Amino acid sequence: MSTSASRYGSGSVRSSREGFIASGTGSSRPARPAQVDPAIVEGLSGGADPQEIDEMSHVSAAALLDRVHHSEDPEIVRRVLTIVDTEGVDIIAELWSRSQPDSLPGMLWRLYMLRTWMNRNQESVSQLWRMGEPVATSASAVAGIDQAPSAEDIARTADSILSGAFTGDFAVALERAAAFTDMTAAGLRVEAKRVAHHGAATSSSATAESGPDAGSISHSGDARSNAASRKAARDPQTAAARLMHMAGNLTATSSDFLHGARLWRQGKLE
Repeated sequence: MSTSASRYGSGSVRSSREGFIASGTGSSRPARPAQVDPAIVEGLSGGADPQEIDEMSHVSAAALLDRVHHSEDPEIVRRVLTIVDTEGVDIIAELWSRSQPDSLPGMLWRLYMLRTWMNRNQESVSQLWRMGEPVATSASAVAGIDQAPSAEDIARTADSILSGAFTGDFAVALERAAAFTDMTAAGLRVEAKRVAHHGAATSSSATAESGPDAGSISHSGDARSNAASRKAARDPQTAAARLMHMAGNLTATSSDFLHGARLWRQGKLE
C-alpha cells in the first residue's frame, strides 16, 4: 500500500487552520455571562456584527461548559460530546472557529476538531502514535492511552478527552489533548522521513486503510484538495512535505492546548 498525507486526513488538518494552528494572544475578553441570549444566536445567520459574534462565542462557550459541569444527566454529556456528529461542524464553526486560541471558545473549537479528526482517521492515527512514541515516555500516561493503541482505543481516547473537558478538570483535558497532538505530530515527522528517503510505495509500515475522506472537518475536501493529495502520493518529496506541514500544525495546536491549560488554572481563560 502507498502512504501519503491523504492517508491521515490531510484536508481536515490543513483546512481547519483555525483549529490546528497557533495565533496571537492577548486580546481582551468580555466577562463570563450566565446564559446564552437566543436573539444573538438568531442574528448569526443574518451577517451579525463581528463584535456581536465574538461576544456570542464567549457567551455560548461559557454557558455550555457551565451547563454540563452542573448537570448529573449523562444524556446531556452525550449530546454535547456528539454535537458535531449529530448537527454537523458548521453549528460550532459559526460560533467558535474565529476565536483566538487563548480563549475558552478557541479551546473548545480545537477540542471538538481534534475529536473529529481522531474519529475519522482512527487506524492511521493509531499507527502514527506507535511510530512517534519512543520506548520511554510519559505521553501515554498523560494522554490516557496505551503505548500501542488500536483504532478503537483512538476513538475512546477522543471521546474521553472531550468529555473530560466538560465533566472533569478542564486544564487536565487540555494537557491530555496536547500530549496526544504532540505525539501524533512526532509520528508524522517519522513517516515524512521514511517517505522522503524510500518513497511512498516502500514505507508501508505506517499505511492504513482510511475511511471516508476527512476533508470535510471544516470547509474543504474539494476536488483541488483531493487532486493535490493524489499528486503527493506519486511524488515522495511532496508527500513528505505535506506530512511535515501537518506535523507543524499539530505541534502548534499542542502549544495552544498547553497555553490554554495554564490560563485556565490562572482563571484567565474566558
